[in-house]
Amino acid sequence: MTLLVDLVSGCLLLLGIFFFIAGIAALWRFPDTLCRLHAITKADNLGLGFIALGVALQVGWSILLLKILAIYLLILYGSALNGYLIAQNSHRRKLSKQARSG
Repeated sequence: MTLLVDLVSGCLLLLGIFFFIAGIAALWRFPDTLCRLHAITKADNLGLGFIALGVALQVGWSILLLKILAIYLLILYGSALNGYLIAQNSHRRKLSKQARSG
């Protein structure tokens, strides 16, 4: 049973790393701020979810599982908040550039 848990956990960790790398590639590939923001927040949240699940399998039922869950939820909340603030700032800068040039 331990070998199976280790194998599944390792696959989940690799899948999470893959999504993190895909998010980084999206930062280089996409043309504007909003496209980059959308891609990186989706990829990071999914990658973090897989990594948290893989680590949770290794930890088992303990207080550490609750800590991993709390960290995961706080990072999801922080990611959503930061994404909103970056998009809002980008939108304001576009409007101010249009006002100056118009």
